[in-house]
Amino acid sequence: MIYKYKDKFPKISESAFIADYVTISGDVEIGDESSVWFNSVIRGDVAPTIIGNKVNIQDNSVLHQSPDCPLILEDEVTIGHQVLLHSCIIRKKALIGMGSIILDQAEIGEGAFIGAGSLVPQGKKIPPGTLAFGRPAKVIRNLTPTDIEDMNRITREYAEKAAYYKSIQKD
Repeated sequence: MIYKYKDKFPKISESAFIADYVTISGDVEIGDESSVWFNSVIRGDVAPTIIGNKVNIQDNSVLHQSPDCPLILEDEVTIGHQVLLHSCIIRKKALIGMGSIILDQAEIGEGAFIGAGSLVPQGKKIPPGTLAFGRPAKVIRNLTPTDIEDMNRITREYAEKAAYYKSIQKD
């Protein structure tokens, strides 16, 4: 379901895939070739949510904001299943593992990897190219070439899946 909130209506690229049972409302922008998977909720009824190109937001994720504090996902970001993002910034090519929570004004650096089930507290900055894990999340190590290759594979595979699902939606 796509909802207007007051004077704001979501702006979704025609090339984006929005799965069934997704709810998107208000001041939300979704870029080219991005995908939002089954049962996710993106509410833009407090502040803007800006989602770049080739972003994948996997099943059962929730995205929301606090007043005057937008939620920003740059290009080629992967958001795992059941992730909660609230008024944070996720830089280009970062991956947020399943079941993680990223809180207000936290910033995940470019190409960083947040391990499954992690909690990134309010205002925490995770450096680019690192693996962070835990509750609260702590940097464990720099990413390896194998880590980066796997993150790129996930982005690529979700783009392929989204294109397939989008093609059969028309049938």
